[in-house]
Amino acid sequence: MTSQGMIHEAMCNGVRIAVTQGDITLQDTDAIVNAANSALRPGAGVDGAIQRAAGSELLREREEARRRLGGMLPTGEAVSTGPGQLQIKRIIHTAGPVWDGGGSGEREALTSSYRECLRVAKAEGLKSIAFPSVSTGIYGYPVEAAAQVAVEAVGAELEADPGSLREVRFVLFDERTLGVFLAALNDICGET
Repeated sequence: MTSQGMIHEAMCNGVRIAVTQGDITLQDTDAIVNAANSALRPGAGVDGAIQRAAGSELLREREEARRRLGGMLPTGEAVSTGPGQLQIKRIIHTAGPVWDGGGSGEREALTSSYRECLRVAKAEGLKSIAFPSVSTGIYGYPVEAAAQVAVEAVGAELEADPGSLREVRFVLFDERTLGVFLAALNDICGET
């Protein structure tokens, strides 16, 4: 199932970019993205929802990923784990930046978060991936700016090399964020 909302879409280099409102844990994509913290410890928001839905197996997967990374997931990077109890193939965790006014490299780090998630998905041969709005919750990144960065980063990575990907979906929690991402998609990719 995709979500309880309508799906708006555009095409980029043969890949469908979709925007919808819903629950990221209920997506029928190969992978979902977890807006994680650098310690890969369960948190609140999207991370908490994913952890609750995936169950205790994901805790073990996180610990293994943390060991592989030497203890921390650097901001702007991504790592893949199994899905726990979710009916998907992978969970891709990324540590987005904490907003500090915009002059501390936040845009570059957020761009990297989206691009690295796509690179991990392509390296694993995945065909579809669902993103939340990374860094816009407790990390405080303004939604309007984050949506522009997200759609631009995804579009640029797909233009460079779509790899195995056939769909990139943004799954937004509320109507306001959906509207902002839809506007960004229209601005960058044309009418949906």
